[in-house]
Amino acid sequence: MSKEPSGTKRKFGDLAPKFVELTDEVLFGDVWERPELSKRDRSLVTVAALVALNRPEQLRFHLARALANEVTQEELVEVITHLAFYSGWPCAVTAMGVAKEQFLPSHP
Repeated sequence: MSKEPSGTKRKFGDLAPKFVELTDEVLFGDVWERPELSKRDRSLVTVAALVALNRPEQLRFHLARALANEVTQEELVEVITHLAFYSGWPCAVTAMGVAKEQFLPSHP
């Protein structure tokens, strides 16, 4: 039975096969699997970086991944709130909007 293609492969495989390989095999196949940090900790660090860098497209994916890695919605909202003072209010407002869209999809 063949493994279903990754989201990166579905999105970019026809354009950038090496990018897909690096994403799937190095980033998620190696870096995310290293034992020095738990996946939960890696999720918190990644979400914090994406909030601080104002990267809402990648934040959507990583908020869902953080929930799967046992980070709670409340913890994620607290991370965004905390970062408002370190990464800037506009970054936090954007991130909070993404979080609301992910966590409360029926609320405008």
